[in-house]
Amino acid sequence: MTNLIEVISIIAAALAVSFGAIGPALAEGRAVAAAMDALARQPESAGTISRTLFVGLAMIETMAIYCLVVALLVLFANPFVK
Repeated sequence: MTNLIEVISIIAAALAVSFGAIGPALAEGRAVAAAMDALARQPESAGTISRTLFVGLAMIETMAIYCLVVALLVLFANPFVK
């Protein structure tokens, strides 16, 4: 029974990381594309656009980091496995 729980934990961690990385990857791609479009239209406001882009990317990336933390908890701090 313990082996089954360990296998399910590994599969759950893999799914959490893989599905948790898809959303931020797509969102970061769209954000960078929009920033490049804005920079092409208004090169004089490059500083403001870049600063806003980096803050937005940091907020987007937190979702992937949370999924990684949950996966690590499932793997290493699982209460169902002794």
